Amino acid sequence: MTSRVAVTGIGAVTAAGNTAEETWQAMLAGRSGAGPVTLFDPEPFPVRIQAEVKDFSLGDRVDAKQQRYMNRGVSFGVSAALDALADSGLEITEDNADMIGVIFGAGGGGTDLLLEYQKVLEEKGPRRVTPFLVANFINDAASGHIAIHTGARGPNMAVVSACATGGGSLGEAFETVRRGDATAIIAGSSEAVLLPLYHATWCSMRALTTDNEHPQQAMKPFDLNRDGFLAGEGAASMIIEDWDHAKARGARIYCELIGYGSSNDAYDMIALHEAGRGLSRAVRAAVRKADIDPATIDYINPHGSATPQNDKVETMVFKDIMGEAAYGAAVSSVKPITGHCMGASGSVEALACVMAIRDQQVPPTINYTTPDPECDLDYVPNVARSRPVKIAMSTSVGLGGHNSCLIFREAE
Repeated sequence: MTSRVAVTGIGAVTAAGNTAEETWQAMLAGRSGAGPVTLFDPEPFPVRIQAEVKDFSLGDRVDAKQQRYMNRGVSFGVSAALDALADSGLEITEDNADMIGVIFGAGGGGTDLLLEYQKVLEEKGPRRVTPFLVANFINDAASGHIAIHTGARGPNMAVVSACATGGGSLGEAFETVRRGDATAIIAGSSEAVLLPLYHATWCSMRALTTDNEHPQQAMKPFDLNRDGFLAGEGAASMIIEDWDHAKARGARIYCELIGYGSSNDAYDMIALHEAGRGLSRAVRAAVRKADIDPATIDYINPHGSATPQNDKVETMVFKDIMGEAAYGAAVSSVKPITGHCMGASGSVEALACVMAIRDQQVPPTINYTTPDPECDLDYVPNVARSRPVKIAMSTSVGLGGHNSCLIFREAE
């Protein structure tokens, strides 16, 4: 027997805001968190803009000594998870801790710590390398820290699938609750890889937008003049809970998570398959599991990375699966607002779907000025829109050919 699955809590840290509500309000307002690079010296690089988290602190929610060894991405993830748990009103006790788990992923993990201590090793020798390094740079560091700080003793893992990590984390949480292996999962993903090494490789790939003079207007998803993404960082978390359990404790239910699909292009480590065969499989799997007619999807939050191929392929996939109904759905990318948060992007963008259902508003695709004949859907140009949103879908794609798709439905 499978269970219905509810979303009962949310949390986030992004360049657009240090809470879920701040991030959502920035999305609706089309207010970008982009700006000049401040986390390292940008002078040697052709691209000198990105979307950095600002004025962030865990404060006294986590002991200062423990914070010392958290990598930046883990600290974002812990903050988002603690906010989501508080928002849900779910109390973890000795009696229920074994049935509450954590599934929290990262794409790059704690590369910042790894690079920092490589330098320590080279300059000061092996005796100066902390014994806490390995436990805190690995990709599952966030899931471990979150379990420790919440007392959740149930299923625990980290999903790692590049920029599809967030969708995969929430999706695997959905499956875990659905099959009865947990009553609730603290789920999501975090990422903080705004580092010179990563920046250099993105520049070499020519994946980044190059408009250094106008950081907030630089990234242009689905626009004819799009030239790449804006790098970002952050985290988002949701409490994924058994529907009956949530109802019994009187929880506020944001929406129902009804579908999840995952796939791989099995084609190339960087480029999407030109016909979108992998993404199409993920979307079809999510639609099948949700048991819906794809024509009933009201809002799509796509990967929308503003790269020439990605936006075209996603548009093609949506039209192929939804038919003429694709032209009636609202489609918007929030990446120009939050930046492309890499492994955190799927969970941040799923948050936009949950909030669109809550408020019956869809955020805009900002910086959209010149239509592309190959991208001919309704991308909600520049201004948020009030409209009915009963069913919302989030798609993500990642290096290595990874794809994920999530479908949410208004609580009934």
